[in-house]
Amino acid sequence: MKQKVVIQIPCLNEESTIGKVVKKLKKTLPSAQIIVYDNGSTDKSISKARLSGAEVVLEPKKGKGNVVKRMFSDPLDANIYVMIDGDDTYETNKIKESLNTMIKGKYDMLVAKRIHSDPGAYRRGHVLGNMFFSKLVNMVFGDDIKDIFSGYRMFSKRFVKTFPQNSNEFEIEAELTIHALEQGFKVGEFECEYKARPDGSLSKLSTYKDGIKILKLIFTLIKDEKPLLFFSILSLFFMFCSLTIGIPIILEFYVTGLVLKLPSAVLSGLLSVISFLCFFCGLILDVMKKIRYENKKMSYLSFKD
Repeated sequence: MKQKVVIQIPCLNEESTIGKVVKKLKKTLPSAQIIVYDNGSTDKSISKARLSGAEVVLEPKKGKGNVVKRMFSDPLDANIYVMIDGDDTYETNKIKESLNTMIKGKYDMLVAKRIHSDPGAYRRGHVLGNMFFSKLVNMVFGDDIKDIFSGYRMFSKRFVKTFPQNSNEFEIEAELTIHALEQGFKVGEFECEYKARPDGSLSKLSTYKDGIKILKLIFTLIKDEKPLLFFSILSLFFMFCSLTIGIPIILEFYVTGLVLKLPSAVLSGLLSVISFLCFFCGLILDVMKKIRYENKKMSYLSFKD
């Protein structure tokens, strides 16, 4: 069966690159439907996208996550969905090979692992941040995805139509990755040359502001998807604090028969109670998470490609 492909391009003020990206994709994959999702551009991005032959959909809610939410909710008749940024940093000349890998391997999500030889392609802070967050996610969710923030991905129709999205901004790539890993979907990677942005194209990603948002999202998802682990760590922390404060008081009481630091003793007791509460919260939420996991899995399996 011939697979229908739709290419969806999030775009915000990319007048210097969006036309080139659309033309390259049309040349490489002429049968694909190409849609540019504009997020409120104030330059000539919309007109250049249309002139290049792409359909344009306007999404007024600011944030890449909101654009992806619109992309995934649109009633498109396709078997494979390709998401790629409109800044012309991803090399697309091997997109047919990647699609063949996606189809033959029956992947739910295929992620472009960025390979860059140009030092200007990747800011140092972004390289270190990507390495840190990728290792954190892989350590918690048990996989080896090298580039969790890649903006070039391919999805099965079932993945797109059953994805329960929460994030609204640049955290979206991390959420896509974590959702796929937690649900046990088949995820793969393919290498892709990553180039520096051309003159006139500016990154919308803030190293520190968006980094904090991404870190917050990852910890929220760990809490939601691995509650027993999350609350066990909290429980151990509070128990450690309780023992650190309480043991000297117990030793002092053993020697003198007196509790000379009553407020510290009360604090130690409260911290131990909080520790036990955290542990039991983790147990309860872990049971609820398993029920939620089964519901998500049934929703995914019941969806017909």
